[in-house]
Amino acid sequence: MRDSFQQYFNDYAHYLRFEKRFSAHTIRAYTNDIEQFGQYLQQLYSDTLLPEISHLHLRGWLAELKERGQSERSINRKISSLSGYYKFMMRNGWVRKNPTSLVHSLRLPQRLPTFLKESETENLLENITFGEGFEAFTQRLILELLYSGGMRRSELINLKESDIEWGLSQMRVLGKGNKERLLPISAVMMDNLRDYIAHKKSEGIASENLLVLSNGKKLYDNYVYRMAKKYLSQVTTLKKKSPHVMRHTFATHLLNNGASIQAIKELLGHSSIAATQVYTHINIDELKKVHKLNHPRG
Repeated sequence: MRDSFQQYFNDYAHYLRFEKRFSAHTIRAYTNDIEQFGQYLQQLYSDTLLPEISHLHLRGWLAELKERGQSERSINRKISSLSGYYKFMMRNGWVRKNPTSLVHSLRLPQRLPTFLKESETENLLENITFGEGFEAFTQRLILELLYSGGMRRSELINLKESDIEWGLSQMRVLGKGNKERLLPISAVMMDNLRDYIAHKKSEGIASENLLVLSNGKKLYDNYVYRMAKKYLSQVTTLKKKSPHVMRHTFATHLLNNGASIQAIKELLGHSSIAATQVYTHINIDELKKVHKLNHPRG
């Protein structure tokens, strides 16, 4: 395809990193999608120039992905990735049309978030033995912060000591799209954070990162995932046992105890209320169970 489709690829990756300030993980996902479409064009339409690429080429690729068993969610992300690339090229005057505008996203099957029961959460944070020492303290605090703040794994990993506003009992969290939000911290959590930082200093660890490994290095994704899976396995039979389960648990418990959907949206850092409304479906399902069990004609 004469390198036409991907000739601005490096410029776009640079834009995502330095102007949009996306995470390395997000950039990798977007650029992989773009590269895959470029490879498809190279194989089947090698003589097609950039201005000649249309929604028909894109639909052909998406149909092929569907035949290979790609999920609707994955295909929709690829459409979004390509849309971003085309919008970038249009802003720079390199193309005149965006073929993704003529392609509709696939309807997603409803997938409700997985969460712990309140009794399971209490068992996790009150009864499970984490052991002694600095690493055990770190692991316990990871789970407490995930549950008390509803943070994403990446947000937790990137927390700095300076993000804690001690006088206001709150914490700054940097979320998706470099958007900052404030999370309230309970008095008990404030004490736990003070104790942890003191313990860190007693271990001779000087790091601006709030949570660190026992060697003083920054946490990483797989460590947090493995640790969460280890302890969640002790309190629940849920198939999914990831750090994100604690975020879903945070939101679900807030809703079940009377918090407004708008408040939960702000605490989770969602850009749209639509992303938060999935938790109302969980609440309705719970109400149906209560009705069936307790109403005379349930």
